[in-house]
Amino acid sequence: PMGFYSPATLVKDAQRHGLKIRPIDVLRSDWLCTLEPGGSRQPILRMGLRYVRGLREEAAKQIVAVRAHRAFDSVDDLLRRVPALRRDEMVTLAQVGALNHLQSHFENGRMHRRDALWQVERAARVAGPLLAELPEEDFTSPLEQMTAEERLVADYHGTGLTVGPHPMQYRRAQMDAMKVKRAADLPHVPDGRQVRIAGCVIARQRPGTASGFIFLSLEDETGISNAIITPQLYEQNRMMVIHEKFLLIEGKLQNQDNVISVKAERVEPLVVTAAETTSHDFH
Repeated sequence: PMGFYSPATLVKDAQRHGLKIRPIDVLRSDWLCTLEPGGSRQPILRMGLRYVRGLREEAAKQIVAVRAHRAFDSVDDLLRRVPALRRDEMVTLAQVGALNHLQSHFENGRMHRRDALWQVERAARVAGPLLAELPEEDFTSPLEQMTAEERLVADYHGTGLTVGPHPMQYRRAQMDAMKVKRAADLPHVPDGRQVRIAGCVIARQRPGTASGFIFLSLEDETGISNAIITPQLYEQNRMMVIHEKFLLIEGKLQNQDNVISVKAERVEPLVVTAAETTSHDFH
């Protein structure tokens, strides 16, 4: 249901169902999400500028309005033509990759995120009176590209979601070695079988009628699995169950009329990423 799951979870669910989603881009994104034509008649969702944390609607709509007359061709050009943009907003846009396509002379027609951060810092410097009238050429930064982990952290910090791989996908080889089942595998596991599941905690629920039982929803790159935490196990692992962003849970699978859950017997924290994932807890 809308409002229960976070935009991050909705995006991953849409991707698993075949919807292509493109990241925020100052050359293409509007304030709201939009649909772009796709190659196989299926539209593609373009993420909107409203998901950039700290970006004011006024500045975002000025980007869209100015861009309609002529596309931006550099970070300098963007800053010059959109005076409403603040430096901190530009930094966040760079960190989430929204400026990557601004320089056509970069390799493959795009720069990476640290290139963009370099350009923002350079363009934000105030030139002295002798140099104020001289155009400053863009150039490639000496900084290395962000790693996959750094991009994940930047995406979640700057937008609350990622349109790239799910964090658990980067740990799948490790999970396979630990015999952890993917969420998509669970319908094929017999009822009563001992299993391990793992993922990002996206919901914690404790209904008043559940006699102290806690219900967790864990998300991996294939879907969502559900775990039942008994009151006794919860008391033994209270801080872990409430605060850990990623969990590994072992217990018996219950499949009752195709409603699948794992009754937990053991809970462990899982180190996956430093990204700021969120969960819907006890609402």
